[in-house]
Amino acid sequence: MELRHLRYFAAVSEHLHFGRAADQLHISQPPLTRQIQQLEEELGVTLFARTNRRVELTAAGQVLLTEAKPLLAQFDGLKHRVGESAAGRVGKLAIGFVSVADYHVLPSLLREYQSQYPQVVLSLREATTDLQLDALREGNIDIGIVLAPLNDTSLQFQPLFQEELVAVLPANLDTRDRAKSISVTTLADQPFVMFPRHSAPGLHDAITGVCDRAGFAPRIAQEAIQMQTIISLVSVGMGVALVPASLTNLGRAGVCYRPLKEKSPLVTTGLAWKNSNSSPTLRAFLDVVARMKLPPNWQALLRRKSNLTRNRKN
Repeated sequence: MELRHLRYFAAVSEHLHFGRAADQLHISQPPLTRQIQQLEEELGVTLFARTNRRVELTAAGQVLLTEAKPLLAQFDGLKHRVGESAAGRVGKLAIGFVSVADYHVLPSLLREYQSQYPQVVLSLREATTDLQLDALREGNIDIGIVLAPLNDTSLQFQPLFQEELVAVLPANLDTRDRAKSISVTTLADQPFVMFPRHSAPGLHDAITGVCDRAGFAPRIAQEAIQMQTIISLVSVGMGVALVPASLTNLGRAGVCYRPLKEKSPLVTTGLAWKNSNSSPTLRAFLDVVARMKLPPNWQALLRRKSNLTRNRKN
């Protein structure tokens, strides 16, 4: 017995007419009749009582129909689920992200992705760049929102946005016009709260580079791996900090944010994923990002990345 036998049988059972069943199945009536006869011979029973005027299910046919319906439905559902999975519309997606992204791009990305792929189960993990890269290599997450640069040929990187550094000061230290920019040199005698270099070398070097060009090395009083913790330590007077500008979206009592007079290096945040990861949900997520209406600097970065990729292929 093959699946097609059950489909033919179900069609005849529905219409109780071989001609109409054949039309539904897009075959001619003689082959359909032969298939039903083969099924009856294999089972050793008569499934349909046939007369010149009508076709009726026998008792054996009723039993087979009761058993066949859920089998056919299960198979059709299986085909649908496999197709949905291959298209990335069902399944799982594990996303890592640095805390900076939570105050910039992550909410809009998640809203857009979930609106298009509501049946995908998301797993979110906030982690520093170094921990995300390890998780990507080990297959524990599918994609990460990380700080550049990445020096790993097993991973792909796509820039999302760039931003300048801003100063974060304890509110009681900054009594001047808080809308105005300040010079990095005014922070030379202050203790700094810093991100450890191993967690995000690019960000750490951007901060120390600004200080170096201003003629001093930052005196690091405290280190913290989460941006929220850095802001909290500043709020209680443990020091000052230089952080990506998106952190100004973190409203925290006891701190004030000030732009820098000096030209700030740009800190790049982007997507990272493993070259060998062929997950359909990952590909769907990347497609959503590519279709999103991004701010101008995002679009320029994505175009630049696209051109670099094409040049490498050529």
